[in-house]
Amino acid sequence: MVNIEKIIKDSINVKNLIINDKDFVEKIQKAADICIKSLKNGGKVHFCGNGGSAADAQHLAAELSGRFYYDRPPLNAEALHVNSSYLTAVANDYSYDVIYSRMLQCSAKEGDVLVGISTSGNSTNIIKAVETAKSMGIKVVGMTGETGGMMADTCDVLLNVPSKCTPRIQEAHIMIGHIICEIIEATIFPR
Repeated sequence: MVNIEKIIKDSINVKNLIINDKDFVEKIQKAADICIKSLKNGGKVHFCGNGGSAADAQHLAAELSGRFYYDRPPLNAEALHVNSSYLTAVANDYSYDVIYSRMLQCSAKEGDVLVGISTSGNSTNIIKAVETAKSMGIKVVGMTGETGGMMADTCDVLLNVPSKCTPRIQEAHIMIGHIICEIIEATIFPR
């Protein structure tokens, strides 16, 4: 039988680990600052992930390009997987491993930001996107699980949630993403 109370407590525990880690809290601010600098200079924030992380990528891009807490001009942000014709063509003609790196090559420029989301930190298409971003002068914010996986040493800022449980990691990712969006909106468009 599923223990609902335990699941909720486990989710809260992960968030408590984050809030009590001052270095992690500072990394959240640093990730927001990187995005703010890019957006203020005419850059774009690109998001990518697979499965639930793709859903988070699209969700966070919409928070920036639409609105978060209040009406304000749109911010240039996009999830790299939203063009299904492109995605299926590149996956079929080349490889699923390059779907995000190829999209960055045609839609990104130096000074942009890539937010790569992978609970394991080992998704090949995310790793290739990070490598491409770095080669193009694009800052990289990684959102992963506890170890950071292969992304651990490649990101400008690594937000490695202190958990090995995919659902708990994803719950923390969306919380962290919302915090970053709130910081960006409040900084660029202060009320």
